[in-house]
Amino acid sequence: PSQFDQKDVIGLFKEKEGVTVIISKELADRKKIPYKFIASWITLNVHSSLDAVGLTAAFSNALTKENISANVVAGYYHDHIFVAKDDADKAMKALIQLTESSQ
Repeated sequence: PSQFDQKDVIGLFKEKEGVTVIISKELADRKKIPYKFIASWITLNVHSSLDAVGLTAAFSNALTKENISANVVAGYYHDHIFVAKDDADKAMKALIQLTESSQ
């Protein structure tokens, strides 16, 4: 994390085994930081409470039906889903369909 400014960090999580840092691919390439996963970032435009029940399960189930792996980060104002770049369009379609079916 000390290789770049905090303003460039999208997300950071510390575990006993190491640190996971979410940054743009462009920054990683520029700083020669190795990575193993290129994701598309989807922000849910729903303000969800951190103690809300069921939202994560709903979109997780919709993505699971399409065989899409999702890495979820819950922010205070929104949930953010990181999916493999190749699955981004399919994920958006599944999430839009979920939204339309719940209205």
